Amino acid sequence: MSTGFLPIGQADLRQRGWDSVDFALITGDAYVDHPSFGAAIISRVLDKAGFKVGIIAQPDWRDLNEFRRFGRPNLAFLINGGNMDSMVNHYTVAKNRRKYDAYSPGGKVGLRPDRATIVYANKAKEAYKDVPIILGGIETSLRRLAHYDYWDNRVRRSILLDAKADLLVYGMGERQILEIAEALAVGVPVSQINYLRGTVYRTFNLEHVYEPMLLHDYDRIVSCKKSYAESFSIQYQNTDPLTGKTLVEPYRDFYVVQNPPAKWLSSDELDDIYRLPFTKRYHPIYESVGGIPALKEVKFSLVSSRGCFGGCSFCALHFHQGRTVQARSIQSLVEEAKALIQEPDFKGYINDVGGPTADFRAPSCQRQLKTGVCAKRHCLGSQPCKNLEVDHRDYLELLRTLRELPGVKKVFVRSGIRYDYVVYDQNPTFLKELCQHHVSGQLKVAPEHVSNKVLDLMGKPKRAVYDRFVQQYEDMNRRLGKKQYLVPYFISSHPGSDLHAAIELAEYIRDMGHSPEQVQDFYPTPGTLSTCMYYTGINPLTGQRVYVPKSPREKAMQRALLQYSKPHNYPLVLEALKQAGREDLIGYGPKSLIRPRKGRVSRRKP
Repeated sequence: MSTGFLPIGQADLRQRGWDSVDFALITGDAYVDHPSFGAAIISRVLDKAGFKVGIIAQPDWRDLNEFRRFGRPNLAFLINGGNMDSMVNHYTVAKNRRKYDAYSPGGKVGLRPDRATIVYANKAKEAYKDVPIILGGIETSLRRLAHYDYWDNRVRRSILLDAKADLLVYGMGERQILEIAEALAVGVPVSQINYLRGTVYRTFNLEHVYEPMLLHDYDRIVSCKKSYAESFSIQYQNTDPLTGKTLVEPYRDFYVVQNPPAKWLSSDELDDIYRLPFTKRYHPIYESVGGIPALKEVKFSLVSSRGCFGGCSFCALHFHQGRTVQARSIQSLVEEAKALIQEPDFKGYINDVGGPTADFRAPSCQRQLKTGVCAKRHCLGSQPCKNLEVDHRDYLELLRTLRELPGVKKVFVRSGIRYDYVVYDQNPTFLKELCQHHVSGQLKVAPEHVSNKVLDLMGKPKRAVYDRFVQQYEDMNRRLGKKQYLVPYFISSHPGSDLHAAIELAEYIRDMGHSPEQVQDFYPTPGTLSTCMYYTGINPLTGQRVYVPKSPREKAMQRALLQYSKPHNYPLVLEALKQAGREDLIGYGPKSLIRPRKGRVSRRKP
């Protein structure tokens, strides 16, 4: 098992005495050997198992020799587009080019192509036509079946097809990649590796597929939005390892088959992964150009869990990590924290301890471990499930242990807590210790909206629950003698949000007394329930129609309302209020959003 960086070129191969690699792993990110980077985890897992792995990070896709850097791989090319979908990485929600890439040297843009996974896979196939192509990573995982693509504004085929790949791994992938590697190593053709959970492949007949569940065919979902929503609903209900079925998406002459999800990793298995000899650094070749900015965010943070039962409609975790929470042991996290403390640039601050949701450290109920998550019910949402087990004790023990370590001054919780889960906890101890020890003046929370009809579609609790949390947070800080504030995060133009809902949110912001720092126009990314609603105008879980703000003008008005006090937003806010018949909010009183122009007097709301 290697303790330094894995090879990035021929010189490294010679230094190790290798004449080839078993796997050439191509990634859209710079090479950062840290467990927060998917490519680092997969390469380390294979390395521990005895496979020779070479890293081709951000290759110049216009130069075929970049893909021949290690010669012909013995077993396969592994293609990973990076820690983010490459289109999200490149474009804002307004489809403007971003000017910064945190996963590239010095934040430089343009070092990966659009649709990186497809481009890399096609170039690798051009370099060595007979070498298997295996896809993985978030870009692959969320595009594994036909999906609405916001940037093309159309339904695209499974990424497996456009990449001309042999096999696709979805989810986190450690279990699958080892099984694939072992099969290839003993001579099993990649075309016969069609039996593994957590994989997708193409086939020309279904004779070997056990109990397939057929989705609508590709042509039908392209031509009929109702069929697209129905297909998505089936996929949404089959993401659990215990209940998920084999899904088949027919095309004209073949089928794309999604095997059931891979089984969760146990706590011991997760611990083993995070104990692998990661250097926790970016490769030295990036030092002269400013390093890799994304590493700064995670270098002194701890990943404590995977999976999330929060059920937010706009989040893709449901499709990638699943709803069942898997947690590392406290012992493993303490070991990692002690190693961080020894780093020469550690200043005494652990920046975060969490996962998709920081305060989820166990499944939402014990039934999940026996029968799987409920396909048609949410653990949280507008109403918590009666079987929800609210318990912060394990997370509290973890935080207490970490903050008592010699050399640790402060342990922060920054990856986000689920405020409704805190409200539902009858024991106030967690909230007290959170405020007392783990907040530095401001706590970021994500109510997302305040209109109940929008919150329902978002999979978020009703406004009253957030109001309760705000009150509890303020009361607790008052008792502790602390001046600490909430920084709420809001989304504009989410499906279900019309101008009236946006104005309701603007009035809430007015009553907060300050403009929110974080505002985001809804971004329709692959694999989310909200994106399905955006494209189809249908809630796939109920079949009901959903209002979707799509015109650039209305989206601009909704976003402007969230920051109505900014002078440059005045024309849009004025237009929105007039269009909604809310000119009562144009005036000089404390309830007004904006003032009239040229001394005009506003009308009262009828």
